[in-house]
Amino acid sequence: MQNVTDRTSNPFGMRPPFDRSDPGDRTAVFGYGDANADFHVIGDHSGVHGGASTGVPFTANESGRAIQDVCREVGFASGPSSRPELENCFWSYVHMCCLPDGRRPTETEYADCEPYFDAELRAINAHVLLPVGERATDHVLWEYTTQRDRLELDMPSLHATEIRGRGFLVVPIREPTDWVDTDRDRLVSRLEAILGRDYRQTKGVATTVG
Repeated sequence: MQNVTDRTSNPFGMRPPFDRSDPGDRTAVFGYGDANADFHVIGDHSGVHGGASTGVPFTANESGRAIQDVCREVGFASGPSSRPELENCFWSYVHMCCLPDGRRPTETEYADCEPYFDAELRAINAHVLLPVGERATDHVLWEYTTQRDRLELDMPSLHATEIRGRGFLVVPIREPTDWVDTDRDRLVSRLEAILGRDYRQTKGVATTVG
């Protein structure tokens, strides 16, 4: 089943659960990209992975540019860096709302945003989830696999590996500002290998928001 929408940004019309941004600042950085994507890149929040100035995840800071660069190399992204065209890929954050000075969300604020993130993830219904950084990886492994209690949250070891989830293949990504040596190349090679085979996962999740 395909999603029918011509919207690239916030294709399902999500509304932020709260507004704690400074007056005149952007309220939230919504999900962005191909609503029928097989690959879903999941970041933490705009203070970590960028986008508060552009409204697009993974833009306008070092971490965002590193993720975008990988997506370009494997054919997911093209066009301007501030608002790229995405094909077969969707970008979003666990915590969509913008906060003053890019501060880290509280646990309550993460919890407030989680149902919105979950609804969008299930609406996209991608086959491959790519959580970026420790927070997003921890959340994805707890919520969408049965593996978290068996795994140490050791991002250097988990980086660019494959973990089978409940209807998803999860490929954790180490925080880009921590990449060393071959981390980038390992991620590119992993994605190219997945793209070169039948990566589709057996699905058992809803495909609509509601």
